[in-house]
Amino acid sequence: MLKRLIYSREGVLSIIVLAMFFGVGVISPDFISLSNSVSIFNDTSILIMLALGQMLVILTRCIDLSVAANVAFTGMFVAMVNQYFPELHMSLLIFLSLFIGALLGAINGLFVWLLKVPSIVITLGTMSIYRGATFLLSDGAWVNSHQMSESFIGLPRYEILSMPVLGWMAVAAIILFFWAMKFSVWGRNFYSAGGNPMAAFYSGVNVGKVQFYAFLVSGTLSGLCGYLWVSRFAVAYVDVANGFELQVIAACVIGGVSIVGGLGSVVGCVIGALFIGVVNNALPIIGVSPFWQMAISGLVIIIAVIANATSGKDKARIILRNPNANDEIRAN
Repeated sequence: MLKRLIYSREGVLSIIVLAMFFGVGVISPDFISLSNSVSIFNDTSILIMLALGQMLVILTRCIDLSVAANVAFTGMFVAMVNQYFPELHMSLLIFLSLFIGALLGAINGLFVWLLKVPSIVITLGTMSIYRGATFLLSDGAWVNSHQMSESFIGLPRYEILSMPVLGWMAVAAIILFFWAMKFSVWGRNFYSAGGNPMAAFYSGVNVGKVQFYAFLVSGTLSGLCGYLWVSRFAVAYVDVANGFELQVIAACVIGGVSIVGGLGSVVGCVIGALFIGVVNNALPIIGVSPFWQMAISGLVIIIAVIANATSGKDKARIILRNPNANDEIRAN
């Protein structure tokens, strides 16, 4: 069983992440200290949560390019609400971020489910719409730390057992997703809907509705991450998380989530996000120029994605495929 675990995709990826982690530790011993390890996980927490939501979408043979724009809009909205109504309780603001994120995700899901629009097309459009709406909402202005309440900024930083609340939220999301995908019928439906839509249909699974749920969950997590992002960095502006959706998708693919749907695991998705987190944190430590960091980080991600895709090259990419073949199924 141990041999099988080591040679699994998650096992190999874990060994690579640990090798990078301790390899950088040889150069800089502080990198592998407990406090820095917690810091790396905390830095990666938002990526982990967004990747878990994106995993559900990809499992159902779709993709969500609007997650970062959702983060920007929701973050700006709750930051402005906090600016003008600082007396509002944090629970209301968090609920508001969840609601707005879910609403934006539901728009994507309804287009995919009811109107049969390819997900890459609709989310490419809503990505621009949500980003533009953020500009219209704020009129291009920033909301800075001195315009936010202390509780708004302080909640993700509040430490429990030496780890910030932001990190604990990621832990809670991992546990919840692991249980749902492993032991609940609701979670297993995402695999069946993406793995074999025809078989899922004859098994009584409404494929279109499952895809809607995937976008709904992805949007809800994006909304929560919108609040967490602007409060953690204590600033909200139009370009928040610009391009971050690519890292979210990369984390899923690196972690073994098949881009053709139906395959993937919560553990792999989390390790894929940690892979990117370690790379992003290691490059400054080993003295790589900031001008090279983004290029090297992208190159490492491409190599990892190619290595991942090679193992599943017998399956064709279907994101751009005309969904008419499944119209009859998804209409039910």
